[in-house]
Amino acid sequence: MDILSILKIAIRAMLANKARTGLTVLGMVIGIAAVIIVFSAGAGISGYITGQVESFGGTDLIQTEIKVPSTKKGAKSEAQAGMNLAMGVQVTTLTLDDMADVNRLPNIRRSYAGIMGQELASYGNVAQKTTLFGVNADFIEIDRSEIAIGDFFSDAEDRALSEVAVLGVKIKDRLFGDSDPIGKSIRIKNRKYRVVGILEERGAVMTIDFDEFIYLPIRTMQKKLLGINHVTYMMHQVHDTALIDQTADEIRALIRANHNLPEPENAISGMFDTGLDDFRVTSMVEAMDIMSIVTDAVTLLLLAIVAISLLVGGVGILNIMYVVVSERTAEIGLRKALGARQRDIMAQFLVESVLITMIGALIGVIIGVAISYLIAWGAKSYGIAWDFRVPLKSFAVAIGFSAFFGIGFGVYPARKAARLDPIAALRAE
Repeated sequence: MDILSILKIAIRAMLANKARTGLTVLGMVIGIAAVIIVFSAGAGISGYITGQVESFGGTDLIQTEIKVPSTKKGAKSEAQAGMNLAMGVQVTTLTLDDMADVNRLPNIRRSYAGIMGQELASYGNVAQKTTLFGVNADFIEIDRSEIAIGDFFSDAEDRALSEVAVLGVKIKDRLFGDSDPIGKSIRIKNRKYRVVGILEERGAVMTIDFDEFIYLPIRTMQKKLLGINHVTYMMHQVHDTALIDQTADEIRALIRANHNLPEPENAISGMFDTGLDDFRVTSMVEAMDIMSIVTDAVTLLLLAIVAISLLVGGVGILNIMYVVVSERTAEIGLRKALGARQRDIMAQFLVESVLITMIGALIGVIIGVAISYLIAWGAKSYGIAWDFRVPLKSFAVAIGFSAFFGIGFGVYPARKAARLDPIAALRAE
């Protein structure tokens, strides 16, 4: 029997029991749509996180940040360090002298250091609690922020402990409204700071709204506002990104020497070098790789959950095909009595099973893509930079699952039908 005849028989049988066929298809639709949504969401999350990381500068950056030393090793050390910082443990060993030494490394182009604090800022009768961000002059060269009006403060102003400020656009609007703030002074902790520039609107990055910040020279903020000598983190820009891992290792070795810390016993570089370090060095490339590993792991976990729903759909196909074989036993006996071979009978029921799954897959793909688009649209409407993406591998996985369940759960009932004795089958009528 040719394949066209088998297809016609299978389609007629499916149309004869529309409700049953529809319910069977529905199980596959839900599972396949979930596969598409999971892959699309994974791609969207990955793109969002990558965009957020890149918004801090680019892939030519290395970050050095404070870390609470720990006697533990590996991931346990990182977990303990993170918990200690969250509990308010302060690390005061990272300084501008460390940054000056790092800047002497051959592959370092420039660096900036950063500290944060909160104070009440006021102008006239308007007062606003805001975040102060102390940085040095190279911040504007490394970060993605841009000056809208005026200028960023200079290195000379930073070293002279000048009382100058650059405002984020939102804090500018709150303090000055529509008036021009350049040259005017705001008051912070009983000191006047002359506004020299306004930054372009940037929006939130990793839940941090830089438009709410007041930017001050880091030395001014250290000495006149906070009374400290340390920094929280440093960002280094490199000349050659091909040497970024080597440069990160050079930074680790240099700061360990500055802080009188031992070198790690092993030669493995990366985040988990030694628990005794009071700092952590991470390249933006490494950070994005870590984020990618996390999102891939979450995607695989969700796919495992989705696979369960597909398995349930496959079992539903198996049960339905058993029912179909039982209902059409006499038909099978008649066809075999008229000369139909075992492989013809088996092909008929196997094609019917595959058709059900493929129809379910097609509808599921369409619904999955539509829901994925709505998710991306909804995220963008809330200001989240979520791109609508449906990876090609999601279609391959959807088709693969459909073929697997269609053939895998259709073979046994089809074989059972093909092996029926024609005499016994006709008696079943």
